[in-house]
Amino acid sequence: MKAGPDLYDFEGPLAWQVDVTNTGDALLVTGTVEGEAKTSCARCVDEFSFSVTGEIEGYFLIDSEKEAPEDMDDDEFDVLPEDNVIDLEPLIRAALLLEFPLVPLCDDDCKGLCPTCGANLNEGPCACEPAAEADDDVPPNPFAVLKDFPFDQN
Repeated sequence: MKAGPDLYDFEGPLAWQVDVTNTGDALLVTGTVEGEAKTSCARCVDEFSFSVTGEIEGYFLIDSEKEAPEDMDDDEFDVLPEDNVIDLEPLIRAALLLEFPLVPLCDDDCKGLCPTCGANLNEGPCACEPAAEADDDVPPNPFAVLKDFPFDQN
């Protein structure tokens, strides 16, 4: 499954359950899906796995001529297909996508890769020389190149 630039696989089958409630004009589908997801860390690119649990939600109008509730946008409901079969895959996929991290990290303290040699810094320091430290830990000012620019004072 792809979420933005990240690819996710699953350790095994996903466990899911749904309840379908007939509200008179529509079928309300609610439930949960859970599994063990695998992806690559955004900093060190090592593969790691984590548990994910998502909330499944769907709203299907029984009659395509009926109006959806006023508080629902067009993308918040579907019309029940003519064969009366609800495809749960899009609902399960949407539930999982909402739970995937924006930036997947194997650990909040992941040190990532050395920008020079590519060594995984979680496994210890690399042989590269440390970068020159700034005088007072302030990032360089991008406008510093203009400090000696001869501006016209007219």
